[in-house]
Amino acid sequence: MQALEPPVFNTFGLPHHVAFSWVVMAVLLALAGAAARRRALVPTGLQNAMEAALEFVLGLIDDVIGPEGRPYFPLIATLGLYIFASNLLGLIPGFTAPTDNVNTTASCAIVVFFTYHWIGIRKHGLVAYLKHFAGPPVGGVLARIVFGLLMTPIELISHLARPLSLTLRLFGNMLGGHILLSIVFFMTVGLSTWALSGTVGVLGWLIGGVGTVATIAFTVGFLFPLKLLVAFLQAFIFCMLSMLYIAGALEAEHEPAHGHVPRGAEAGAHP
Repeated sequence: MQALEPPVFNTFGLPHHVAFSWVVMAVLLALAGAAARRRALVPTGLQNAMEAALEFVLGLIDDVIGPEGRPYFPLIATLGLYIFASNLLGLIPGFTAPTDNVNTTASCAIVVFFTYHWIGIRKHGLVAYLKHFAGPPVGGVLARIVFGLLMTPIELISHLARPLSLTLRLFGNMLGGHILLSIVFFMTVGLSTWALSGTVGVLGWLIGGVGTVATIAFTVGFLFPLKLLVAFLQAFIFCMLSMLYIAGALEAEHEPAHGHVPRGAEAGAHP
């Protein structure tokens, strides 16, 4: 049975999340083109806003991953802007957020999943990267084998759970917020219709009128600002977790490099 969806603009047979994803991409491309059209040394207007957003993402990358993470700035910035813009689209009447569909959030999560593994393999090599799944080296050879056999399934489950976590967190928050907005909207319409019908007299005017004003004030004064905050936070959390996964893939191997003498040991050898 086909799931019921809220009334939206006609998408001519395309799934809503696909059509509105194209809308988001078109808006972002238009904003990027407009911001870069008349670039100035001292940015103003749209150029200033876009540069501030990108500098914010670049600062996060430097804090979480370090300078080594700057090559992955296009990936993180693209994910952040796309998710944030998609979240905001759901606040416009007649539209739905592409991120309130599990297919959209899963596609973003899968891109992150395969990308950070590819980064780790390219950085350390396949064999060295796979050693990370066995945990840090402990004790002798036998202890390492036993510890590795215990840690490897746990690490595999942990890594496989990451795309699922990214998918469901973003999807659940966006869908829940969209349902809440729909409920409040239909409550407002119902109360105002009841008040204007005139079938219940003065009491209907009173309850319907007060209820309509209260729901509108609640939506404008509390619900919409809250949804704006949630839209930003969900994009921020998705990007932050993506950066953490990339940082984990880039981290050095557990074992010290051959021929490297720890500083303390070298000092102890020459009193």
